[in-house]
Amino acid sequence: MTDRKLNIVNRRAKYDYHIHTTFVAGVSLVGTEVKSIRDNKVNLQDAFAYFRSDNELWMKGLHISLFKEGSHNNHDPIRERQLLLQKQELRKLRTKGKEKGYSIVLLRIFENDRGIIKFEIGIGSGKKQFDKRHDLKEKDIKRQIERYD
Repeated sequence: MTDRKLNIVNRRAKYDYHIHTTFVAGVSLVGTEVKSIRDNKVNLQDAFAYFRSDNELWMKGLHISLFKEGSHNNHDPIRERQLLLQKQELRKLRTKGKEKGYSIVLLRIFENDRGIIKFEIGIGSGKKQFDKRHDLKEKDIKRQIERYD
Protein backbone atom coordinates (compact mmCIF):
# COMPACT_ATOMS: atom_id res chain seq x y z
CA MET A 1 0.00 0.00 0.00
CA THR A 2 1.31 3.45 -0.86
CA ASP A 3 1.41 6.40 1.51
CA ARG A 4 0.21 8.73 -1.24
CA LYS A 5 -2.85 10.73 -0.18
CA LEU A 6 -5.55 11.63 -2.67
CA ASN A 7 -6.25 15.36 -3.04
CA ILE A 8 -7.96 16.58 -6.22
CA VAL A 9 -8.81 20.30 -6.13
CA ASN A 10 -11.33 22.20 -8.26
CA ARG A 11 -9.37 25.41 -8.87
CA ARG A 12 -12.08 26.74 -11.15
CA ALA A 13 -14.58 26.88 -8.26
CA LYS A 14 -12.46 29.37 -6.28
CA TYR A 15 -12.07 31.46 -9.45
CA ASP A 16 -15.80 31.55 -10.27
CA TYR A 17 -17.36 31.70 -6.78
CA HIS A 18 -17.02 33.45 -3.44
CA ILE A 19 -17.12 30.39 -1.15
CA HIS A 20 -18.98 31.16 2.10
CA THR A 21 -19.37 27.82 3.89
CA THR A 22 -17.80 24.40 3.33
CA PHE A 23 -18.97 20.92 4.28
CA VAL A 24 -17.37 17.49 4.09
CA ALA A 25 -19.66 14.88 2.56
CA GLY A 26 -19.48 11.19 1.93
CA VAL A 27 -20.59 9.89 -1.43
CA SER A 28 -22.05 6.65 -2.73
CA LEU A 29 -19.63 5.23 -5.30
CA VAL A 30 -19.22 1.88 -7.00
CA GLY A 31 -15.89 0.01 -7.05
CA THR A 32 -14.67 1.05 -10.46
CA GLU A 33 -15.39 4.72 -9.65
CA VAL A 34 -13.19 4.48 -6.56
CA LYS A 35 -10.36 2.98 -8.61
CA SER A 36 -10.65 5.70 -11.27
CA ILE A 37 -10.66 8.44 -8.63
CA ARG A 38 -7.53 7.01 -7.05
CA ASP A 39 -5.92 7.11 -10.52
CA ASN A 40 -6.88 10.84 -10.75
CA LYS A 41 -9.18 10.25 -13.71
CA VAL A 42 -11.73 12.87 -12.60
CA ASN A 43 -13.02 16.14 -14.07
CA LEU A 44 -14.52 18.43 -11.39
CA GLN A 45 -14.98 21.66 -13.30
CA ASP A 46 -18.70 21.39 -14.08
CA ALA A 47 -19.73 19.62 -10.88
CA PHE A 48 -22.55 21.05 -8.78
CA ALA A 49 -25.04 19.73 -6.25
CA TYR A 50 -28.81 19.98 -6.14
CA PHE A 51 -31.65 18.69 -4.00
CA ARG A 52 -33.73 15.96 -5.61
CA SER A 53 -36.08 15.86 -2.62
CA ASP A 54 -36.03 17.59 0.77
CA ASN A 55 -33.41 15.31 2.28
CA GLU A 56 -31.42 14.00 -0.71
CA LEU A 57 -28.47 15.93 -2.12
CA TRP A 58 -27.14 14.74 -5.49
CA MET A 59 -23.97 15.63 -7.41
CA LYS A 60 -24.30 16.30 -11.12
CA GLY A 61 -21.71 17.12 -13.78
CA LEU A 62 -18.90 15.15 -12.16
CA HIS A 63 -17.11 13.07 -14.79
CA ILE A 64 -15.26 10.00 -13.54
CA SER A 65 -13.56 8.21 -16.43
CA LEU A 66 -14.08 4.52 -17.07
CA PHE A 67 -11.69 2.21 -15.26
CA LYS A 68 -9.29 0.79 -17.83
CA GLU A 69 -9.26 -2.74 -16.40
CA GLY A 70 -13.01 -2.73 -15.67
CA SER A 71 -15.13 -5.42 -17.25
CA HIS A 72 -18.78 -5.23 -18.31
CA ASN A 73 -19.49 -4.06 -14.72
CA ASN A 74 -17.84 -0.68 -15.39
CA HIS A 75 -19.73 2.44 -14.24
CA ASP A 76 -21.44 5.20 -16.23
CA PRO A 77 -18.95 8.12 -16.28
CA ILE A 78 -21.52 10.93 -15.95
CA ARG A 79 -24.09 9.39 -13.65
CA GLU A 80 -25.50 11.37 -10.74
CA ARG A 81 -24.10 10.44 -7.34
CA GLN A 82 -25.74 10.90 -3.97
CA LEU A 83 -23.94 12.94 -1.33
CA LEU A 84 -24.20 11.73 2.25
CA LEU A 85 -24.58 14.41 4.93
CA GLN A 86 -26.24 14.76 8.32
CA LYS A 87 -29.74 16.22 8.54
CA GLN A 88 -28.56 19.48 10.11
CA GLU A 89 -26.04 20.02 7.33
CA LEU A 90 -28.65 19.22 4.68
CA ARG A 91 -31.02 21.73 6.25
CA LYS A 92 -28.35 24.47 6.19
CA LEU A 93 -27.48 23.69 2.58
CA ARG A 94 -31.13 23.66 1.52
CA THR A 95 -31.95 27.04 3.07
CA LYS A 96 -28.83 28.73 1.71
CA GLY A 97 -29.07 27.01 -1.67
CA LYS A 98 -32.60 28.29 -2.24
CA GLU A 99 -31.47 31.90 -1.96
CA LYS A 100 -30.97 33.65 -5.25
CA GLY A 101 -27.41 33.67 -6.56
CA TYR A 102 -26.08 30.81 -4.42
CA SER A 103 -24.82 27.48 -5.74
CA ILE A 104 -23.50 24.31 -4.14
CA VAL A 105 -20.23 23.42 -5.85
CA LEU A 106 -17.65 20.67 -5.45
CA LEU A 107 -14.35 22.07 -4.13
CA ARG A 108 -12.16 19.00 -3.78
CA ILE A 109 -12.03 15.23 -3.50
CA PHE A 110 -9.78 13.80 -0.82
CA GLU A 111 -9.09 10.66 1.15
CA ASN A 112 -9.51 10.75 4.93
CA ASP A 113 -7.26 8.99 7.45
CA ARG A 114 -9.15 5.71 7.09
CA GLY A 115 -8.83 5.69 3.29
CA ILE A 116 -12.44 6.69 2.58
CA ILE A 117 -13.06 9.08 -0.31
CA LYS A 118 -14.79 12.29 0.77
CA PHE A 119 -16.04 15.35 -1.13
CA GLU A 120 -15.64 18.90 0.13
CA ILE A 121 -18.54 21.00 -1.07
CA GLY A 122 -19.14 24.69 -0.59
CA ILE A 123 -21.91 27.22 -0.84
CA GLY A 124 -20.82 30.04 -3.06
CA SER A 125 -22.14 33.09 -4.83
CA GLY A 126 -20.93 33.81 -8.33
CA LYS A 127 -18.20 36.36 -8.90
CA LYS A 128 -18.55 39.18 -11.36
CA GLN A 129 -15.88 39.82 -13.99
CA PHE A 130 -14.33 42.72 -12.05
CA ASP A 131 -14.03 40.48 -8.95
CA LYS A 132 -12.08 37.94 -10.97
CA ARG A 133 -9.74 40.64 -12.31
CA HIS A 134 -9.23 41.99 -8.80
CA ASP A 135 -8.31 38.52 -7.50
CA LEU A 136 -5.84 38.01 -10.34
CA LYS A 137 -4.27 41.40 -9.62
CA GLU A 138 -3.87 40.56 -5.91
CA LYS A 139 -2.34 37.19 -6.80
CA ASP A 140 0.13 38.87 -9.17
CA ILE A 141 1.13 41.46 -6.56
CA LYS A 142 1.65 38.75 -3.94
CA ARG A 143 3.82 36.79 -6.39
CA GLN A 144 5.97 39.88 -7.12
CA ILE A 145 6.43 40.60 -3.40
CA GLU A 146 7.58 37.02 -2.80
CA ARG A 147 10.01 37.32 -5.71
CA TYR A 148 11.71 40.37 -4.18
CA ASP A 149 12.01 38.86 -0.69
